[in-house]
Amino acid sequence: MKTSELKLKDVINVTDGRRLGLIGDLELDLQEGRVKSVVVPGASRFLGLFGRDHDTVIDWDRIQKIGHDVILVEVNGSQEVPPT
Repeated sequence: MKTSELKLKDVINVTDGRRLGLIGDLELDLQEGRVKSVVVPGASRFLGLFGRDHDTVIDWDRIQKIGHDVILVEVNGSQEVPPT
């Protein structure tokens, strides 16, 4: 699967059914040659003029299933990081 295909899929948290957004970035482990985690950017605040909310970083092992249209993840608690 191409990363461009991953970025088109909605990320859904199976814990609460909440839509987290679309994948914005991937964190790679270059030494092991694998995907470490996916990053879902935070939502924009008021037309993007006041920044955005925190990004959500989801470890690759928290991904339950990658389907045709969605990626199902299990996220418990806060895994948000401040925007850079």
